[in-house]
Amino acid sequence: MSAEQQGQNFLASVDRYFDKAAAATNHPKGLLQQIKICNSVYSIKFPLKTENGYKVIKGWRAEHSHHKLPVKGGIRYSDEASEDEVIALATLMTYKCAIVDVPFGGAKGAVQINPKQFNKRELERITRRYTVELIKKNFIGPAVDVPAPDYGTGAREMAWIADTYMAFHGEQIDALGCVTGKSVPQGGIRGRTEATGLGTYYGLKEACAHEEDMKKLGLETGIEGKTFVVQGLGNVGYHAAKFCIEAGAILVGVSEYEGAIHKSDGIDLERLMAYRKETGSILGFEGATDLPSREAGLEIECDILIPAALENQITAENAPRINTKIIGEAANGPITADAEKILEEKGVMIIPDVYINAGGVTVSYFEWLKNLSHVRFGRMGKRFEQAAYDKILNIIEKTTERSLTKEEREMVARGADEADLVYSGLEETMSVAYNHTREILMSNDKVDNLRTAAFVNAIDKVALCYFELGIFP
Repeated sequence: MSAEQQGQNFLASVDRYFDKAAAATNHPKGLLQQIKICNSVYSIKFPLKTENGYKVIKGWRAEHSHHKLPVKGGIRYSDEASEDEVIALATLMTYKCAIVDVPFGGAKGAVQINPKQFNKRELERITRRYTVELIKKNFIGPAVDVPAPDYGTGAREMAWIADTYMAFHGEQIDALGCVTGKSVPQGGIRGRTEATGLGTYYGLKEACAHEEDMKKLGLETGIEGKTFVVQGLGNVGYHAAKFCIEAGAILVGVSEYEGAIHKSDGIDLERLMAYRKETGSILGFEGATDLPSREAGLEIECDILIPAALENQITAENAPRINTKIIGEAANGPITADAEKILEEKGVMIIPDVYINAGGVTVSYFEWLKNLSHVRFGRMGKRFEQAAYDKILNIIEKTTERSLTKEEREMVARGADEADLVYSGLEETMSVAYNHTREILMSNDKVDNLRTAAFVNAIDKVALCYFELGIFP
């Protein structure tokens, strides 16, 4: 299947999810159509001189909804990118931001390249030229459109984007807020690297805390003791697995580009990462069984499956062989609409991407706020909080006539630093959003699963913006 066909199928799946959720609301047809459509798409082509001659580079930036500004969404570098895929991802960003109450519209960008086929200098030139094209059409800016990393990009590319933008707009005091996902020295925020994976963990933790829901699946509450499989050991998959393991879950399978492995008594994640760095593959890892294909990794029996790679990984073809009770969609669109029907018939609980991978945009929002305020979170209050806690502990010691150890005092008497505040804000965001979505599922007879509930949640919030603007009576 071509990249264009994959993009078309992805967009069609997103539209089907929207239509299903829209039917469960009472909003006017015209308003629903306005929410559904993509407002703006910018298609870009420019030449690049490489070591092997000239190449024409193709890219896009889609701004799905301007109901709130700026719009927000990552930029991916992938030779599988297409215009329809970018529109679908921008659409999901609109709904994602609404679900977690982040005040952005949705956007997405892509450059149709395989970054592994270009050297660092060429990638820098591509990134800077792409940024210039966005600047020309006012498709980037701290009050207009704020990109972030996505598949194939990272803090390095975001630094190039920020530097290019500031070269054109040095007079803007908030220019650094034109992009998020930067390194901390470049104006980034502590906690952004692990944000999407950590948000996935918080989402799974909240879902597993509801006794009634777990009982239907034949599971106990809580993450501890549950077996899980992760597809993709990139930034998102690694951190989702890391935090689940720290909470007591057992990693029994990993699927990657080169293949898949299974180990029923648990895989040591850090040893596996070191092994892959050394050998270039997860295959042959000590104590684990190599599976015949990477697709087979998705079919390992487990309590939780975390697809954290690309879209369209679970289809109508392999859905009957999926052997899990909970799927947390850490990637965007890993399950096709046809596959979802099959999984639901099997009783699988799907925690949708439009909610569970919103950790990245949530912490990007925190970074954007930091760039606008020009103050590191925790800088103003950390020492004051620590001094206040010290005073309380001194009173407790006098009252109880018991001296605290140095370790006890350090554990209690500490103010929150930036990472503490980011983690706290992210957990609160994911918890509130999950419970609001679940409440819609439980109270609306027309809603039959969490994905539809999440879309209804998003549609209601976007619709409210239009009502308040007086655009729709």
